[in-house]
Amino acid sequence: MKLIFKGKYNGVVETFPSSEKIKKATKYKEAENTEEMARILRTPQNIIFCILLIVVSIMSFEYIPNFLILILNYVLSYIISLIFLIPHELLHAICFKKRVYLYYNTKPLMMFVIGEDHMSKLHFIFMSLLPNIILGFIPFIIFLFNPFFVSLGLVGVFNIVAGIGDYYNVYNTIKQVPKGAKIFMKYENTYWYIPKSVD
Repeated sequence: MKLIFKGKYNGVVETFPSSEKIKKATKYKEAENTEEMARILRTPQNIIFCILLIVVSIMSFEYIPNFLILILNYVLSYIISLIFLIPHELLHAICFKKRVYLYYNTKPLMMFVIGEDHMSKLHFIFMSLLPNIILGFIPFIIFLFNPFFVSLGLVGVFNIVAGIGDYYNVYNTIKQVPKGAKIFMKYENTYWYIPKSVD
């Protein structure tokens, strides 16, 4: 894996590096760009966030009865989660064998990677979920077993919610991609093909 930092995404998809052309590749039925995806996922993201935040608040009340301290924990955990945007993308990146390009965007606030690999369905799902498991679900599960670690639970919540785009990719992959297919990214979209059908 060779990571290349490309800086701020300028909105021109043609500036993205492109994988080798596959004639019979099928484009995912998905949002056309990051702005449309953010729009589609905003409501489910907010619902998940509210539910998880309520769970953390209720479970942590015994350990942090002071509301002001709880708010401070929220703020600190949110700041840490913003910093975690970088390791989140690095965890995506290590799943690639070839070159990986790292971008950031401010509207919406996000970072993302685009790689040159053609992955199996299972590998693509693993790549999509890895950062959310390590930075989101594991800290949140630790909190569930020991609510004393409130900040850890909140960091988990913010990272679980931040991965909404990854869950969207996994959902589309499970629903649309047949067994034995290869998956690759081109511009802001994802494609699949059956290797034996390439000509």
